[in-house]
Amino acid sequence: MTQKKYVLALDEGTSSARAILFDKAGQIVSIAQREFRQIYPNPGWVEHDPIEIWNVQLSAAREALTQADARPEEISAIGIANQRETCVVWDRATGLPIHNALVWQDRRTAGDCDELKANGMGPYVRETTGLVIDAYFSGTKIAWILDNVEGARERAERGELAAGTIDSWLIWNLTEGKAHVTDYSNASRTMLYNIFNASWDDKLLAAVRVPREVLPQVRNSSEVYGLSAGKFFDGVEIPVASAVGDQQGALFGQSCFQPGMVKCTYGTGCSLLMNTGARPMPSRNNLLTTVAWGLDGKLEYALEGLIFTCGSVVQWLRDELKLIHLSSETELAARQVTDTNGVYFVPAFTGLSAPYWDQYARGALLGVTRGTNRNHIIRAALESMAYQVKDVIDCMEADSGIALSDLNVDGGAVSNNFVMQFQADLLGVPVTRPKVIDTTARGAAFLAGLATGFWADKADLTSAFTLDRKFTPAMGRAEADKRYAGWSRAVQRSRDWEQH
Repeated sequence: MTQKKYVLALDEGTSSARAILFDKAGQIVSIAQREFRQIYPNPGWVEHDPIEIWNVQLSAAREALTQADARPEEISAIGIANQRETCVVWDRATGLPIHNALVWQDRRTAGDCDELKANGMGPYVRETTGLVIDAYFSGTKIAWILDNVEGARERAERGELAAGTIDSWLIWNLTEGKAHVTDYSNASRTMLYNIFNASWDDKLLAAVRVPREVLPQVRNSSEVYGLSAGKFFDGVEIPVASAVGDQQGALFGQSCFQPGMVKCTYGTGCSLLMNTGARPMPSRNNLLTTVAWGLDGKLEYALEGLIFTCGSVVQWLRDELKLIHLSSETELAARQVTDTNGVYFVPAFTGLSAPYWDQYARGALLGVTRGTNRNHIIRAALESMAYQVKDVIDCMEADSGIALSDLNVDGGAVSNNFVMQFQADLLGVPVTRPKVIDTTARGAAFLAGLATGFWADKADLTSAFTLDRKFTPAMGRAEADKRYAGWSRAVQRSRDWEQH
């Protein structure tokens, strides 16, 4: 029998699909990445083509194997981490989507969310799902597709359609329709799932108007859901053995297995999760209570602070303002000046998320004077990432009663040393960056490998963590507090801007 040498992680993100091959030591053997189109039909609307996502994800997976000269029979399992709240509705018979995927950033259902709030659903949503009512989550998006594609609602009720987040869509395609499943972590992001009794909630399904018939079966985050069809990998059927929301995947990939441990992923958006163990911890500070993962039928929970716009501020500087050619230029530009010269940038492009949850806030550049230059604006954009993280950390400490000892970081933007140092300065605690910053994919790989026996237990995984650099605070506390106070004033100016 061929020795199993690798686990293949499919990391399906917001702007690209990646495939990463991990070895037994938890190290990266190869990475393949494919970008896909961002579709903006109207202001505040964001869509993806699900067929394109599937095609680029499969292509990346094959390339990762080719790069490593790995044979499909050497792959122990496939694990999936995905952009969480993005959803697809497709035809069960043909496997074809009936509409583009609605992306987590999409705001078209803000009015539907206002209606749910007006109908008094806010407390019930909080008590059952751990979430707040917001267009960010999948439930109202699925309902929108069913209402806006002719005949879709009737077909859904007849059981002809399937709906799910991107993990469900990829698993359906990999198994050629044999498995319509999701995991606990992804289900907990739909605003339709009761995280306390682990079931789709009838009252929420009725209120949001999503038929139970379209929804996937909810399974463990680490479990064999089915086998990939032979035609995808040279006739070899590979166990599809994990699904996890990208942020929960990063928590697992950072080996944050103990309550109180916090990780922060700096991606397109930004997500902080604090492991709270077997106990769901309600938030008094507008954070989310969410499922971290489900293993062997047992759920573990986390407090989450979600930030809509993080690394995408750099894309905005590059693509819209044309202030830079390459993302890597921002660090040098920020270091050309000693501070922002009083400039603050609040990147509320699609509203503000935790802890404000203001879907009508909009981006603001404040404190601009005749002396403001390109470097000040670039630095203010980079600093906005760290300020938003501090907003959330303060709430996490208040909710949990646990003082942060250090911050585990990952994601693309952590390669920016300026941002990481400024983050440590603001928080007053060390920021630790691992050698493998692709911890979302690593979490998916770890979960899949556990399901197939490639790794024995969590102890196997903890030993795979290696540190790249620790950033220690260098700024005086008074100066850090003064700068943060200016940020708080700027945020207030950006709030409730859009007319509604």
